[in-house]
Amino acid sequence: MMWLTWRQFRGQALAAACAMVVVAAYLAYLGGDIRDAHDAHQAICRDRADCARATSQFRGAYQNTLLFLAAGLALIPAVIGTFWGAPLLARELENGTHRLAWNQSVTRPRWLIGKVLFVGSAAVLVTGTASALLTWAAHPFDEVVKEEFSTFVFGTRGIVPIGYAALALALGTVAGLLLRRTLPAMAVTLVVFLAFQFFFPNVVRPALIPPERATLAMTATAINGAQNLGGIGGGSVIGGVRIPDAPDAWIAGTSPLRTPDGRTLGGPEFNACLDSPPRTGAGGTFGDTAVCLAGHDLHIDVRYHPSSRYWAFQWLETAIYLALSGVLTAFAVRRIRRRVS
Repeated sequence: MMWLTWRQFRGQALAAACAMVVVAAYLAYLGGDIRDAHDAHQAICRDRADCARATSQFRGAYQNTLLFLAAGLALIPAVIGTFWGAPLLARELENGTHRLAWNQSVTRPRWLIGKVLFVGSAAVLVTGTASALLTWAAHPFDEVVKEEFSTFVFGTRGIVPIGYAALALALGTVAGLLLRRTLPAMAVTLVVFLAFQFFFPNVVRPALIPPERATLAMTATAINGAQNLGGIGGGSVIGGVRIPDAPDAWIAGTSPLRTPDGRTLGGPEFNACLDSPPRTGAGGTFGDTAVCLAGHDLHIDVRYHPSSRYWAFQWLETAIYLALSGVLTAFAVRRIRRRVS
């Protein structure tokens, strides 16, 4: 059975191996280059020179490249589910070869589990290797920028991509089993998995662990910074928020501007501040609304996760993906046991 599975899968496996050699070579080069730039950045900051400018240059030199690589890695599980998972059973059912395979000495469940484990091991190996290489290459950059909770970064570092790969493969297998046609199963797998990749990080992930809460006073400086980032006037302060006790925290959500008695600032009070001219204070020249709004003694309520929870989220999210893949595989085994043709 394993020999037959290898014969059917060897083309995809060899293509993946060749691609991984290219990816590994590039990430090894990129990781060395980032480390050289990081050493230069650290030297500037140790000498108390213009550290902020050096950090900005270091970030600008590699941010787009790493985002592009993260986007590519994020697609690997989708490709695995589409091109490895969906045809796994759909091709057998579409061509009718399942009738021969299911009438051998190996039982249907064992046949299915063997194929899923064989291809699944390759999927985990490919995705895990790519994630480990990118995590290593980007480590100095991530230490400086500290955006490990951003959607692209979190989903392509650490162990989470392994869970994505297992889930995508199981999803493709079930789609092929139910639809019994390769191309429709591939299309459904791709659409459903991409939708899941968007849904889970934005809706489920922030609620996996109850967030910490803090109340931040909105001074003129803070309001001006948020206003420049587009966070004033839309109902919530979403830009430039930093927790004094946890400056690298993941901000899961913020409230609108609130008055000392807990009311949301709005209506005539807010509109009056919109017409205020710029003012100059101790922190510099502020925007049209900053000083006026600060005069109302405002605050915002913030929900956040400290950076120390990073690996707790990684392990928890990976466990959820593996559990879902197990449920889908169990469903496929139950379904295939009852199928007679």
